[in-house]
Amino acid sequence: MNMKNLYLAILYLLAASTLPFAIASDPSPLQDFCIGVNTPANALFVNGKFCKDPKLVTADDFYFSGLDKARTTESSPVGSNVTTVNVNQIPGLNTLGISLVRIDYGINGQNPPHTHPRATEILLVQEGTLFVGFFSSFPENRLFNKTLNKGDVFVFPEGLIHFQVNIGKQPAVAFTSLSSQNPGVIIIGNTLFGSKPPIDPNVLAKAFQLDPKVIIQLQKKFG
Repeated sequence: MNMKNLYLAILYLLAASTLPFAIASDPSPLQDFCIGVNTPANALFVNGKFCKDPKLVTADDFYFSGLDKARTTESSPVGSNVTTVNVNQIPGLNTLGISLVRIDYGINGQNPPHTHPRATEILLVQEGTLFVGFFSSFPENRLFNKTLNKGDVFVFPEGLIHFQVNIGKQPAVAFTSLSSQNPGVIIIGNTLFGSKPPIDPNVLAKAFQLDPKVIIQLQKKFG
C-alpha cells in the first residue's frame, strides 16, 4: 500500500469510528439577574424579552429616529447626556446582541467612570476632543488612555471600568455601539455612594481609607 492509500485508509477509519457529538452552552445574561422558579405562577420574566408573533412584526419594530438631535447637558451634574437605543427603544434588537448610544458632552463634561457588565463598547467621536480610558483588572490596575478627535475610534473591553472627558473648548458628541441588546451600566460613584439601602459608611470608609464623615457626605450627595 502506498502512502496516499494509507492516508486515505486512516481517514476512513477515523471517520467511521467518530461518534456523534454536540456543542452547547448556556445563553448569555441579558439582564442583571434571572432567578429560577419551579412554578409558572411565579414566572414573570425571561432572559431577555418575549418574542412578538412574527405575523404582527412591522418595519417600525426595527426603527428609531432622532439621534441627529443634540441633547442638553446643562442639568447634568457631570455635564453629559446619554441617549440609549437598546432593546427597550427598538424591540427588533431582541436576541441580536447589539445596541447604540449617543453621548453629548458639555464643555468640561464627562461620562464618569462606569462599566457595562454585559458588553464590549466601541466609541466613535463625531465632534470635539475627548480624553478616554479604561482600567485593567487587579492587581495591575493599568490605565489605557488616549486623546481622541473627530473621526477617532476607541474600544472599551467588556466589564472593565472606563470613562470619557471633554477636554476641548466646544461641546462634543460621540456614538458608541455595544455588544448586547441590554448592556447595563454601573456608574461607580452612584452605585457605591447612592445604593438603596445605603452601605454602612464604616464599610466604605475602610475600603477607601477615608473618614466615615466623608463617606456620609458622599452618600448625601449621591443619595
